[in-house]
Amino acid sequence: MASWHEILEETTAPSIDFVRRKYLKAFSALTGRNVIAYYSGFLTNPNQSSGILDNDMNGFMNAIHGLDRNNGLDLILHTPGGTVSAAGAIVSYLKQMFKEDIRCFIPQIAMSAGTMIACSCKEIWMGRQSSIGPIDPQFGVISTGEVIEEFGEAIKDIKKNPMNLPIWQIRLSKYPPAFLGQCQKAAEFSKELVREWLMTNMFTGDTASKKKAQAVVRFLSDHGKTKQHDRHISAIEASKIGLKIEMLEQKGRDAIQDAVLSVHHAFMLTFSKNASVIKIIENHLGHAVVNCSIVR
Repeated sequence: MASWHEILEETTAPSIDFVRRKYLKAFSALTGRNVIAYYSGFLTNPNQSSGILDNDMNGFMNAIHGLDRNNGLDLILHTPGGTVSAAGAIVSYLKQMFKEDIRCFIPQIAMSAGTMIACSCKEIWMGRQSSIGPIDPQFGVISTGEVIEEFGEAIKDIKKNPMNLPIWQIRLSKYPPAFLGQCQKAAEFSKELVREWLMTNMFTGDTASKKKAQAVVRFLSDHGKTKQHDRHISAIEASKIGLKIEMLEQKGRDAIQDAVLSVHHAFMLTFSKNASVIKIIENHLGHAVVNCSIVR
């Protein structure tokens, strides 16, 4: 593996784009599979919108064009999440292009809608440093799980203590009309998608596929269990809830661990060297769509 420092030194001569593409190509050569990296610069540029959006479809279309789709796909994800509908459209497209032969690699973080995309793959590769997160959707910065939980508490408390009704009216007045219904529908849509994806790929052929899928979805969507939307769920935790997790640190996988982390370091250094870059969708052939913010 090339360390962060080694890659940093390497980028002083050729452009960072050259270095990034070098390691993507090396990863593909190692696995014999197509590679697409989806990277958001949310850690180095948190004030910019770098989540999963409908416009990302153009990046995936560009990355897939010209690939031999019979070789499957290794998808490297680093994202804070995004919209459920955009994630659903991307998964649908990838499944049409590569059937069910998609593996997901998470070198560091794939939260929310990123976790949903990971769950659509046949297996998820993570390291000790990697994290996924809850899949309850958000409206802005408001988690649907928090809203549903708060209304549930209100109902229980009012039944037990009717005199508290005025207090709850004040507390819940911060939400617009029909907001609870919107949250419930969004949460259910998220659960339906992930449940179906798990059953038709990761757990396909398993006689207990429905039961396993429900267990995974139940945990990832239960705000009462996950406590907060940005909770980091480790590879060990993800494996315990039933997801098929392949550990990068497993004996005999040094080469693939080195290849994945070298790609990760190259992408993260790209963001740190150029603050205007907020998202990159790139394949092992060097075909990329790079989204940049307006620097003032």
